[in-house]
Amino acid sequence: MKVLFIVQGEGRGHLTQAMSMEKLLRSNGHEVVEVLVGKSESRRLPGFFTRNIQAPIRQFTSPNFLPTHANKRANLTKSVLYNLMKLPEYAESICFIHHRIQETEADLVLNFYELLTGLTYFFFRPSVPQICIGHQYLFLHPQFKLPKKNKGSLFMLNFFTRLTALGASQKLALSFRAMLQDKHQHISVVPPLLRQDVLQQESKPGNYIHGYMLNAGFSENILQWHQKHPEVPLRFFWDHWEEEPVKKIDDTLSFYQLDDTEFLRQMAGCKAYASTAGFESVCEAMYLGKPILMVPAHIEQECNAFDAQQNGAGIIDRNFNLSNLLRFSQSYKPNRPFTQWVRSAEYIILNEIERFAPQNNLHGMYMVEEFV
Repeated sequence: MKVLFIVQGEGRGHLTQAMSMEKLLRSNGHEVVEVLVGKSESRRLPGFFTRNIQAPIRQFTSPNFLPTHANKRANLTKSVLYNLMKLPEYAESICFIHHRIQETEADLVLNFYELLTGLTYFFFRPSVPQICIGHQYLFLHPQFKLPKKNKGSLFMLNFFTRLTALGASQKLALSFRAMLQDKHQHISVVPPLLRQDVLQQESKPGNYIHGYMLNAGFSENILQWHQKHPEVPLRFFWDHWEEEPVKKIDDTLSFYQLDDTEFLRQMAGCKAYASTAGFESVCEAMYLGKPILMVPAHIEQECNAFDAQQNGAGIIDRNFNLSNLLRFSQSYKPNRPFTQWVRSAEYIILNEIERFAPQNNLHGMYMVEEFV
């Protein structure tokens, strides 16, 4: 089966999921013909992704959230205005995606939460089946409990999620735990697809706090806490390409450019983990048995953090108050059922995908879902 990937390039999670998926498909006799990645002016495609993906990579301009002036949380108003100005470019990207679906002669499109994929299927109605994959599709599941946050923000998040899945034959909702399939909305709940590099890491106790910040503005919180607690070693990764690979503040605080091999190595040996609540890195920390402090930067991450907290992963805070994390780590107990759930991912996800192989799709399983 020939598969085309279309990936949202924001953050790290969707990129690492695509890397894991490519390896899974290739090891089971399928071909990933091309990887299309949405790009923006504020993000750079990390080297760990370009080095590890075997299929040709092509980029296209895609909508994204803009951070606030302090480079911490997403600025919704600014993001909407900015993206409205770029609508002509997004229209070109939609045409580009449609063209690549045709040119690659793909049997299946895997959409890693990229908005323009859904819009391509809405406007052009390609005959190639589309499967969407991401934690966000779990928010549409009737068994999922949403946090008690701004109802307008939650509505917009689920509205955006439905847009990404326009024309989808199936949605694979990555989850911390098993749930029943929602046949009405074509949602299958599946385990997180973590890379073999994660599964093969040996978790060891450490004396330092490991962390990842999607927006580099949170470094101010880290510096403030560090000044009060210089005795606690801190190693934080960030998406800050203007800086050198390792920015050493002093003997106990360093900031690193995002390198996935080094990121995982340091996570495996840390005492605890602090992040802006991206689903992928939270899953990695849970698998390695590390207590987590989650500081959501936008509504999607608030849902991630709420779900993770319900599953015993860690605690939620407004800022990087690492003292709370250290206190929590004293009573933390790893979620062992989660480890077994993750180890079943390859079998479950491959079974879902292969249902749409050409020999199983002779009568055209593609459908355009009714948009609500």
